[in-house]
Amino acid sequence: MARNMSDDTASPSGEIFPERSARIGFSRNRLVRHSERREKASDIAAMMALPEARSFVIAGDVPILRRDGEAFTPRFTMAEAGALAPVAETALLGTLDGTPLFATLIAAGEAERLKESGLFAIDLRSIAVQGLLPQDELGPLGEGKALMDWHRRHGFCANCGARTASASGGWRRDCAACGAQHFPRTDPVVIMLSVRGERCLLGRQARFAPGMYSCLAGFVEPGETVEDAVRRETMEEAGIRTGRVRYLASQPWPFPSSLMIGCLAEALDEDLVVDAIELEHARWFTRAEVGAMLRGEHPDGLTAPLPFAIAHHILKAFVEEGEGF
Repeated sequence: MARNMSDDTASPSGEIFPERSARIGFSRNRLVRHSERREKASDIAAMMALPEARSFVIAGDVPILRRDGEAFTPRFTMAEAGALAPVAETALLGTLDGTPLFATLIAAGEAERLKESGLFAIDLRSIAVQGLLPQDELGPLGEGKALMDWHRRHGFCANCGARTASASGGWRRDCAACGAQHFPRTDPVVIMLSVRGERCLLGRQARFAPGMYSCLAGFVEPGETVEDAVRRETMEEAGIRTGRVRYLASQPWPFPSSLMIGCLAEALDEDLVVDAIELEHARWFTRAEVGAMLRGEHPDGLTAPLPFAIAHHILKAFVEEGEGF
């Protein structure tokens, strides 16, 4: 069968892998991270001094963009990034096609001033929804935003309370008082589509856009496997017992720093007991209904998540590829 190369992703070494995850927002990230060079301050400084080096600028948790002809770009020269506002943190993200890319953190309050100067402060979700940047740029920007958000939230040692300092090219924070080392965290989240025959279970939270339904989801707790988390969350939120669980795809989710682990779940029964604290409503949908929701053609005006979200792609797999049990 012929492969659609637009769905493939390239590893830093140039190998091509036909991964479903590569089709999802924030997931296409070709950065070569150079983790072996992070401890060498001279290497970091040399990369930063290169004229082609660029930095993303994050004001609090909002990326700063500028016009580049008719398009937007989040890239600034190192000198430009340093001149925009006082720099709180800088981290090496890696190189993309040989260009060193950094992330620079400035205070959240600088965003309004920068907008007055002709720049754009646009939250990352809106950038993704509106398609303001290509996928090759969106993934690294999501990485930079998540990393800067971690620095912003972890200025003090969780062990002794003393102030910490950035180290290892921005990928660690060290406490001089007690010697503790702190590393960026990623929180695993299961997001699952429970399937029973030709129907699937979708729910909605009160914060969702009117009429939108999505897959159920929840954080993986200590001591749980992915499969156990899927079974627990589905039972807690909808009262449905789960049999087999199958991995489908994943998505880095920089809000602030999660990894969405997309799964299909075999529903063993269908009588719903909805947790009103977690969900506003939940019900079963046929493949045809979900297809209409994805196309924006549901007769009741119901909709599904947009293509930048992993839930959209899980639902597409259910409808277009017949995924199920």
